[in-house]
Amino acid sequence: MPESEKRRRFEASVLVHLDAAYTLARWIVRDDHLAQDVVQEAALRAFRHFDGLLGPSPRAWFMAIVRNACLDAIETRRNFREDSYDPPRHESLLSGSLEIAETPETRLIRTEDARVLHAAMRELPIEYREVLVLREFAGMSYKEIGAVAGIPIGTVMSRLARGRDLLARKIVERERRQAR
Repeated sequence: MPESEKRRRFEASVLVHLDAAYTLARWIVRDDHLAQDVVQEAALRAFRHFDGLLGPSPRAWFMAIVRNACLDAIETRRNFREDSYDPPRHESLLSGSLEIAETPETRLIRTEDARVLHAAMRELPIEYREVLVLREFAGMSYKEIGAVAGIPIGTVMSRLARGRDLLARKIVERERRQAR
């Protein structure tokens, strides 16, 4: 296949998922700059291996590459900092598609809710955090999540259920602490 045709197909089937890839990377590595680097590295890897595209969809295939690049980055950078979390960035990712007329009060409530949610998400083990991000933020199917994470669909469903339960408990715990 000519290089220009490969590039065109790659852009149409893989690069359209850059936002979802960045969201996944940001939640896994918990560092904005590292997430950007990881997505760039994953896109390069994907382009080099585009002729061997595998999986149920190009999106799942690319997200698996992003996930693996994240895990590689974490492994090589053992001392990444927890304090690099950027609440305004995550709030915009979570609420960017909402177009609701807001009052200052509703904006404050939404911002506080997002802060609590993101703080609780940060506390989840990575195996729960990644399936929640892939399902809730990227809108991927169980089959696609299984392909990305390299786990059976039953494990995807189990991790989603446990992750949601653990997330809910962490949110309740945070709200109780704040109420005191």
